[in-house]
Amino acid sequence: MKIKVFRFSGEDEPHYDIFEFDPPAGMTVLSALFYIQERFDDSLSFRHSCRGAVCGTCSMLINKVPRLACRTQLQQLIDGTIHIPLKSYSNIQGGESWDPATEILVEPLPTFPVLKDLIVNLDRFFEAYRSIIPVLRPEGEALKPGEKERLMDHAKVVELESYTNCLLCATCYGACPVSGKVPEFIGPAALAKLYRFAIDPREKDPESRYELGNTKEGWWGCEFHTNCMRVCPRGVPPNLGIGAAQQPLMRMGKMPPE
Repeated sequence: MKIKVFRFSGEDEPHYDIFEFDPPAGMTVLSALFYIQERFDDSLSFRHSCRGAVCGTCSMLINKVPRLACRTQLQQLIDGTIHIPLKSYSNIQGGESWDPATEILVEPLPTFPVLKDLIVNLDRFFEAYRSIIPVLRPEGEALKPGEKERLMDHAKVVELESYTNCLLCATCYGACPVSGKVPEFIGPAALAKLYRFAIDPREKDPESRYELGNTKEGWWGCEFHTNCMRVCPRGVPPNLGIGAAQQPLMRMGKMPPE
């Protein structure tokens, strides 16, 4: 099997290196990168944090689809059993060719500036995330030790879990056509988290959450390509949350000006 890997040191022109070996059954893309680093080229750089409680760190573009390298198996890619159909866009269209029957193409997550090889600068992603104030602001004073917890309806807990499962891996951002062409768009992950706080019954001012995203770069920037939901490793549906957030704003006539 051949692994075709994007390389960039910051000092030379971007290029691709091909590594060929026979992987054991069940080998993942992340394990293959470790193998390449140990056996062929120890300068290969990529992010990972498996077993370090920072799941989502190893996101990258694999066969032109943003994925987590740690849970993507080589043989499944060759067999085509984990194919994810995406609405294509400029950041992943064209580019390097490869033979999907015999090769696996590994590239850095699109939309972000490349620092080295498969490592990208995620500052833009986390700036957008911080902009939505991603902390719960509950009604009343903070609970003291021994006080009763704030009880929630089970159905609301299930609804919230759809959005709290986000790993902040940025695969949705890398797959989003809008994020690729509109730098100001805060992106699917941030908007999904904003919606999560807007619908939390413990939140003291949910209306302010809706208002925070009431901009062309927020709720109204989404074009509903649904790539975000298709690539999310935890099944978070940002597009559904964004659509649901738009509804009360439209009823109140609070759509942003053109």
